Amino acid sequence: MFSEKPVLTGERVTLRPVGPEHADGLFALVSDPEVRRLTGSHAAFDPEACRRWCATRSDQSDRLDLAIEAGGEYVGEYVGEVVLNEVDPANLSCNLRIALIGARAFGKGYGTEAIALTLGHAFGTTPLHRISLEVFAFNDRARHVYKKLGFVEEGRLRDALRWEGAWHDAVVMSVLRPDWLSRSDFLT
Repeated sequence: MFSEKPVLTGERVTLRPVGPEHADGLFALVSDPEVRRLTGSHAAFDPEACRRWCATRSDQSDRLDLAIEAGGEYVGEYVGEVVLNEVDPANLSCNLRIALIGARAFGKGYGTEAIALTLGHAFGTTPLHRISLEVFAFNDRARHVYKKLGFVEEGRLRDALRWEGAWHDAVVMSVLRPDWLSRSDFLT
């Protein structure tokens, strides 16, 4: 479903297929303490693992890994990634995940535009009907963005994350093709 790896361009960001050139940016992303908390990542990463990971993304036809590069004065600077994965071809659905590199990328509209471009591509060029995600309940900023883009809360996974001794719920959200296509404000 994702054998084609597009370049998607918006006003604030350009999405490019993840490649070896993004390994240093990915390592910075997965090393940021706030990003680790927001994504619930307990794993430790090293630069070599990031290089190997980035080098294999173009070979994966069952997922779409896109690097988010800033525009404007920071043109070409890696600011995160957006991914469509966990494809269920029988049910025309998949998962979306996004991570921005940290505080220097938050609040600039990069994530909103990256998701909108990704949804526009997915619903415009594939047969996908449903795209879902999970977000931790404490991540109000992300939940706001997802709702703005048409994602609907479907449920809650109780105590899905244990972080620094405290339990946190994950909120399950999805957007459906008809809902996305009825929104002229985000169609690309």
